[in-house]
Amino acid sequence: MVADDCEVRIIHQDLVEKAKGHDLQGEGVQRLVMLCKVLADPARLRMLHALLHQEMCVCDLAAFLGNSESAVSHQLRNLRQMGIVDNRREKTVLYYRIIDQQMREFLVTACQQFHQHETEEKS
Repeated sequence: MVADDCEVRIIHQDLVEKAKGHDLQGEGVQRLVMLCKVLADPARLRMLHALLHQEMCVCDLAAFLGNSESAVSHQLRNLRQMGIVDNRREKTVLYYRIIDQQMREFLVTACQQFHQHETEEKS
């Protein structure tokens, strides 16, 4: 088995400086951490993927996910507070949609990559 650390301790300063030049800082790293946490939950990921394609209400999302309306409503409230989704009222129904453009682009890219990978594996 290969060890996970060097046998000799040598710091390559040029590589360290280059890494520092590309380091994530401040709000950027916090935003990426938040996006990863949001996507780490399978139900939230599936919910957001569904909302990529159309607006949906709590009842429809609950039926789609096989979860309670209360659980879906709770998740949507959290996503709304994070500025990822918003809703609009049509009479007595609230329809949710993704409003965070970075989340939308991240989801589209990630889903395309994994869908492509799954398709290639089945071939």
